[in-house]
Amino acid sequence: MERLGRATIAVYNSYDPRVFREAHRRILARAGPLALAYDLNLATFGFPFPEDLGLPVELADWVASTTSIGEEGSYLKELAAKGRFQNFPYPSRGIPPQLGVAVLTTCRPDPSKLVRLEQLVDMLRQGRGACLIFGAGPRGVPKQVREMAKHHLDITFDGRSLETCTALGAVAGALAHRLRGP
Repeated sequence: MERLGRATIAVYNSYDPRVFREAHRRILARAGPLALAYDLNLATFGFPFPEDLGLPVELADWVASTTSIGEEGSYLKELAAKGRFQNFPYPSRGIPPQLGVAVLTTCRPDPSKLVRLEQLVDMLRQGRGACLIFGAGPRGVPKQVREMAKHHLDITFDGRSLETCTALGAVAGALAHRLRGP
């Protein structure tokens, strides 16, 4: 059996950087079940969690106590308990290398950085990790993050813009199907 590299769903906060809003809560409540269902990790960048919470388990418990989505947040709690949920500040020098090769999910890929789903699958089958970056919010990710990403992935066939949670599901499902499907 081949040893697959781990893929991480990384959600970059483009909403309010100071106040935890319903949009933050909802994206986490939706990303947690996807990560568990498709054997992915989950990371957040720049999420304005309460400062007195630091451990991923504490963050997951707090989010779970405020939502009814995703089995009342139990999926996020399970991810955290398994050590598969992490929180990071906004990246200034690059995506943490332990998350794998940075791959921006975008409907406007830079042609010089474009990676096809099949190439991403090959990378994971070779045991390399991948950090799949999703912009949460109307502005997506800033130019700095676009440039940090080694690769850009467009999951659609023709550059269609997808709402963040829709894109999360499309990428996670397509990737899992290609990795483990018939």
